[in-house]
Order: sequence, then structure tokens, then C-alpha cells
Amino acid sequence: MRAIVSALLGACLLLSGCGIIYKLPTRQGNVIDQKELDRLKIGMTREQVRFVMGTPVASSPLRSDRWDYVGYYKSPRGEVSTRTVSLFFEGEQLVRMEGAAPVRGGAGQATPDAETVIKQDAKDRSESERGNPREPETGVLQTENATP
Repeated sequence: MRAIVSALLGACLLLSGCGIIYKLPTRQGNVIDQKELDRLKIGMTREQVRFVMGTPVASSPLRSDRWDYVGYYKSPRGEVSTRTVSLFFEGEQLVRMEGAAPVRGGAGQATPDAETVIKQDAKDRSESERGNPREPETGVLQTENATP
């Protein structure tokens, strides 16, 4: 009996050390898509904002003029990305947005939607065809003779 328990314990240690155990991605708070933020316009009513963005995670009954949308994502590899968008109202009208602009430099949402990726690839291809190679964010310079 003791041999079976020690064999199972050893197998569990080997499996956990190899990284075979899959870790689920963790998503908490609001799912904040740039497409939804782009649809927000100054002057929209609270109901219109709620229709586009959903119910905010943080809205205080003591301060009804501010809604906060907080998104947190941790990939299975351990990369963490967070984003906070604050919307300010005067009466029933949206008057100001903080954090709604796209985040540059990789600190934004870790999983962009497929439509955004396709549009960015098409834009990159058209720029390279015009002779304006752009430097990707990885620091590698693309040349005109490079093949994708």
C-alpha cells in the first residue's frame, strides 16, 4: 500500500513539474472591448451607455455621477492585463470618459477580437506595399524584400 501511495505522489510531482497541468484563463470584472468603447459618444444617456457597455462593476450610491468598468485578464501562461474605464455623467448625459482611448505598448487587452486583428494585418500589408515599412512593436525592422 505504501508503495502505491508513494508512486502516485511521485507521478503527481513529475506531472506538475513538466507543466502538463492546464491552467484556465482568469477573467474578472467587465469584458472591455475597444469596439464597444468606440461606440460611446459624449451626450449619450445612462441607458444608452448601459446598453453598449453593460452594467458597471463599480458604481457608488453615494456618487451617482461616475461609473467604473474594470477588466482583469490573466492568461494561462501568467500574463496579466487590466483596464479601467471611468465614465462621468451630469444628470442623465455622459460628459467625460477616462481610459477609453486605445492603450499602446502591449498594456491593453490581451485577447483582441478577430476583426481587429484582420483589419490591422490588412493595414500593415497596404503600408508595406506602398513602400512604408513600419517597425513592429517587437523591435524587428521589416524590409521591402521580406516575405511574411
